[in-house]
Amino acid sequence: MDATLIHAPTSTKNCNRQRDPEMHATPKGKQMYFGMKAPIGVDTASGLVPHILGTAAHVSDVTVAHQLLQGSEQEVHADAGYQGVMKRAEHWHH
Repeated sequence: MDATLIHAPTSTKNCNRQRDPEMHATPKGKQMYFGMKAPIGVDTASGLVPHILGTAAHVSDVTVAHQLLQGSEQEVHADAGYQGVMKRAEHWHH
């Protein structure tokens, strides 16, 4: 599991004179990013992507981890954004 950031323009110089309300800012390292995230679950044996989500950038990776799992996994590999996933109630109700 991992998530990638999808950049969106922060400019309000468009016909509606506003930012897209579904886009949000999030820090990554020491830099801020504006847009969405695409959390992705990949089957390591086949390389196929059975699950991909689209969330606002400020949504924490760990809160959507249960949506990336199929339930039959023997091992799960994830970065620090998913730390503590086994303690979350939604993981156990998947």
